[in-house]
Amino acid sequence: MDLDGTGLDDIDREVVRELQADGRLQYETLAQRVGLSRPAVRARVQRLLDSGALRVVAIVHPAVQGITASGHVSIDVRGEAAPVARAIAALPQAPFVTLTAGRRPVVAELRAADFPALTEVMDTVRSLPGVQEVQAQVYTRVVKDPYLMPAAPADVTPDEVDQRLLDELQLDGRLPFADLAERVGLSPGATRARTLRLMDSGVARVVALVRPELLGLGFLCGFAVRLDGTASGAAERIAASPRVSYLSACMGSADLVGTVTAESLDAVTRTLESIRTCAGVRSLESWFHLELVKERYDLGRKVPGDASAGLP
Repeated sequence: MDLDGTGLDDIDREVVRELQADGRLQYETLAQRVGLSRPAVRARVQRLLDSGALRVVAIVHPAVQGITASGHVSIDVRGEAAPVARAIAALPQAPFVTLTAGRRPVVAELRAADFPALTEVMDTVRSLPGVQEVQAQVYTRVVKDPYLMPAAPADVTPDEVDQRLLDELQLDGRLPFADLAERVGLSPGATRARTLRLMDSGVARVVALVRPELLGLGFLCGFAVRLDGTASGAAERIAASPRVSYLSACMGSADLVGTVTAESLDAVTRTLESIRTCAGVRSLESWFHLELVKERYDLGRKVPGDASAGLP
C-alpha cells in the first residue's frame, strides 16, 4: 500500500471519515461506500487500529455522567509552558489541553459536576507551579460539537446494564454485539436493542477519533468572539461554517469560543475573516494550537495504561 508522509492514503481517509460519522458502521456497508471488498476494508480498519492512528470509541454525553458545568481557560505562565500544560492534562477534569501560539501559551477545557466544583478545578489550575494568570469563560450552551448532540438527552437514565454497555464501548466502540452480550450478560438481541436506544437517544455516540493532520486538516485555530447587543443568530451563523468544528456560547471575557479545523493557513484565514464579518460580531481574538497535549472525552471510564492521550 503506497502511503504518503502522514501514514494514510486517500482510501484510508475515506474510511476514517465514514467511521467519524458512524463508528459502528458495518464492514459490508463501509466496503460499498469506499469501493473495496469487505475483507480489504476490514484489514485497513484493523491496521489503523493496531497502529494507534485510529480509535473507535463511545463518547458519553457529559450530562449522563453527572457533568453539568464546563468552561474554557487560557493560561499565562512564568517560564516554560509545556510543564504547566502537562500538569493540567493530569487533572481528570481536563479533557482538552493544548500548547498555543497566541497571547496565552496554554489553553484547556475543564468539566465538573456543577459550578462550585468547576470553580474548585479552576482554583486548582491557578495554584499550579508556573501558572501566572487564568482567564476563564464558562460555557452556557454548546452550539456545535463534533462528537455529541449539543443538547443533553431527555428522559434517559442509564441503568446498571446500560452503564456496563457504555463502559465496554468506551474501550472499543466496534465490539460486536455478540461479544458485548457475553460481557454484560444479555442476549445479543437485547444487547443490540439497548445499544441502539442509547445511541438514538443521544446518551452516547460511537465515533472514530484520529488526529486532524492525518486527514489533511493539520491547522487548528481557536477563537473567541465578542458580540454586539443585537447579535441574534450570530452563533448559529458561525457554527454553519464547515471549518468551524466546535462552538460554545459562554460567560466571561468572550461570548463565543470555538475551533477552526482546516487544511491550510489560507483556509484558516478565510474562515476567520468570515467570522469577523458575520452580522453581530464586534471583535475576534484567535490563536493557533501548536501541540495537542490531551484530548480525551471518555472521562467516565479509566482507560487502562492511559490517563491522557492526544486525540487518539
